[in-house]
Amino acid sequence: MSVAKLPKLAPIEIGWRTDPHLPIIPLSMEVKHAGCAAPHAHPRGQLIYASRGVMRVVSGKEVLVVPPSQAVWVPPDVEHEVYFPGEVSLRNLFLERGVSGRLPNECTILKVSPLLRELILKAVTVGESYLPESSGYRLMMVLVDELCQAEPTELRLPMGHDERLQRAIERMIADPGGIETIEGLASVACTSPRTLARLFIRETGLTFGAWKKRLILQEAIERLASGQSVTTVAFDLGYQSLSAFIDMFRQALGASPGQYLSGSMNCSKIDLG
Repeated sequence: MSVAKLPKLAPIEIGWRTDPHLPIIPLSMEVKHAGCAAPHAHPRGQLIYASRGVMRVVSGKEVLVVPPSQAVWVPPDVEHEVYFPGEVSLRNLFLERGVSGRLPNECTILKVSPLLRELILKAVTVGESYLPESSGYRLMMVLVDELCQAEPTELRLPMGHDERLQRAIERMIADPGGIETIEGLASVACTSPRTLARLFIRETGLTFGAWKKRLILQEAIERLASGQSVTTVAFDLGYQSLSAFIDMFRQALGASPGQYLSGSMNCSKIDLG
């Protein structure tokens, strides 16, 4: 399903609440085939975590696909959109500006360790009915400390601004496994292979090959999370053998497809270049 056709969710007003006595306001939601009504920003930072299902977060010219082993940190006042192509158990944490200063100042995918996951789930059960110096308040501050220590990952897609590059990217997104070479893509973009290769590096910071690899990984994660088999995903995305796809996935993300989606992965092995 195209994200543009997904039903729209009403804005969540918690992000605009300012209260230094509530360093974190948790919010639990069950979402199915939906997305934001429009790009938005709010004064509270937001940790977007799906304990089940896969999300797609768009911020500026970047697209981030997020499985249950990871979460997205959105700093205060950063415009973003969130889409849920499937069924998602959503756990939001809205952080007061005063406690979010140690977290990244740009949208970042963070690895969710077993401890961080349990803290997030516990915070949701506490809700916002806690007072300063209470056990609930102390839990929230421990959660902030753990968030600040979470490892970042780089499964993101910079989009670029040049019209030729955008034409190429739109074609790749429409058919991730269909274009094998930059020569074939250049004809779609109405430019030369050499120029297109330069545009990828200049506008996204990635080579054509590295950008395509990230696109395939993002697409694979979404399809696997929706229930498609590894074999189906591998061949649909242009791989001639299942073992070649699994090897690529493991080398890039440090785990097999099943381990990655379940959170049993080693971020130190991630190689998306």
